[in-house]
Amino acid sequence: MSVAFKDYYETIGVARNASHDEIRKAYRKLARKYHPDVNKNPGAENKFKEAAEAYEVLGDAEKRKKYDELGQNWKQGQEFQPPPGWENAHFEFNGRPESAGGFAPEDLGGFSDFFETLFGGSGFHTSDMGGMGGAGRKGERMGRRRRGEDHEAGITISLEEAYHGAKKSVSLQTAEVDEQGRVHRHTRTYDVRIPAGTTDGQKIRLAGQGGEGVGGGPAGDLYLPVSIEPHHAFRINGHDLETDLLVTPWEAALGAKVTVRTLDGSAAITIPAGTQSGRKIRLHGKGLRHADLYAVVKIMVPNQLTHKEKQLFEELSQNSKFNPRD
Repeated sequence: MSVAFKDYYETIGVARNASHDEIRKAYRKLARKYHPDVNKNPGAENKFKEAAEAYEVLGDAEKRKKYDELGQNWKQGQEFQPPPGWENAHFEFNGRPESAGGFAPEDLGGFSDFFETLFGGSGFHTSDMGGMGGAGRKGERMGRRRRGEDHEAGITISLEEAYHGAKKSVSLQTAEVDEQGRVHRHTRTYDVRIPAGTTDGQKIRLAGQGGEGVGGGPAGDLYLPVSIEPHHAFRINGHDLETDLLVTPWEAALGAKVTVRTLDGSAAITIPAGTQSGRKIRLHGKGLRHADLYAVVKIMVPNQLTHKEKQLFEELSQNSKFNPRD
């Protein structure tokens, strides 16, 4: 059977002498760019499938070596027939390309005729592959017991939800493949428990909610990386929190007792006499996971002075010997 030759190195965008790590990084970049759940542009799904097919070959040392035996005389787009010695080629297919986010080429219609001709695989009958027995190998592959793919989808929560814990309903789009290999998208809703003290970047695991297992294998898990929304009053620094504490010049100079807002209410703190702007006053256990809250002092002056205030500031300026620039 004559098919169009495919230059997998050109598809992924690497040199023929690229290392395995370079190939993996290039594939992951393309997979993220053209993933069907991310890129809805026409043709993105096909580019995603082409990159996955190329990585299926170049990411496997044995298949890459066999592919490289074809040499550099073949050019993409030319009619191609496998050379002698390929009739008995046999390869194992141990799963979908990494970083594909739960999709495999078979989800999107199968590998190309070129791939099937050389390696066998998915979605074609034996007669389509010149007697190489690719369909039989697919059955052998699907018969193995294998755990389902882990899936990942982000979730955004408020700082209050992260601090106190919460229960949220999260709706995510999933993909299911029918017998003809067509992808159907559905929306599934999950009840998610946010543990108290959850931090930015932490992953919440929903066991058994990932991809379906193969051959009776268990389902994979769904992981939800957490993003905490920016807060108008608090900043996050790991498990610690920061908030601005606005004080008057006389409070900073003379010392004072003031109230500062916390995520569970408020707390009274003492401002030592002579406090400078930028000083951090620590409140133990008021951060995430019983870490600390830091009140950052900011000394404020009135925008408009009353006549009396102006007199007092003028009197202070005339009598004070303090000069911060000395």
